[in-house]
Amino acid sequence: MSTPSSARVSLRRDVVHLLRHGEVHNPDGILYGRLADFHLSDRGRAMADLVAEHLADAPIGMVTASSLDRAQQTAAPIAAAHGLGVHTDDRVIEAGNHFEGKTFGRGAGSPANPANWALLRNPLRPSWGEPYEQIVARMLAAIRAARAAVHELYDGGEIVIVSHQLPIETTRRFLEGQHLWHDPRRRQCTLASLTTLTFHGDALESIAYSEPAAALLPGAAQVPGA
Repeated sequence: MSTPSSARVSLRRDVVHLLRHGEVHNPDGILYGRLADFHLSDRGRAMADLVAEHLADAPIGMVTASSLDRAQQTAAPIAAAHGLGVHTDDRVIEAGNHFEGKTFGRGAGSPANPANWALLRNPLRPSWGEPYEQIVARMLAAIRAARAAVHELYDGGEIVIVSHQLPIETTRRFLEGQHLWHDPRRRQCTLASLTTLTFHGDALESIAYSEPAAALLPGAAQVPGA
């Protein structure tokens, strides 16, 4: 007797790799957020190539990314290695931030600047940008859509979603049952890192973390932004 399609779906195991983009060329230290024309640096391109090599033997069936240049450029070598195009989904775009375009901590972006005090009144929301709950909701919607699409349109396989530090960190924290507010300096989401979610049917089975481009990470501090 054949298994009903609904039962097959409920037993299906899906692997979703949330990939943070590589290093961005940003010599002025701008909080670039969703601004256009911020591209990967030479090191960032090398990071993307290392991740593509790391995933070369994985059965990747779909690659998606936010529309921002750094995400698209990070996704490109992975998609090419598997003969795929890059699907764009801005539900995985960088978080909105009112400090965008400024150098945070200095000048117009300084917390000591009275013009910014209202933005810092509630770090739990946070008041300076997109609410954490909103970030999680759109990221989970994108993950659900990708899981459906990889089977309906791309013949199955693992999924790579190229996103940004705060959306990935916030999603992982939510799935692990942690509070969403956190110290940005302690995020577990380095440049070109993979946060891998494995689902069995509707249930999240595991969360794994890896850094395929660890050898290329900046030695001191990471680039501002996410």
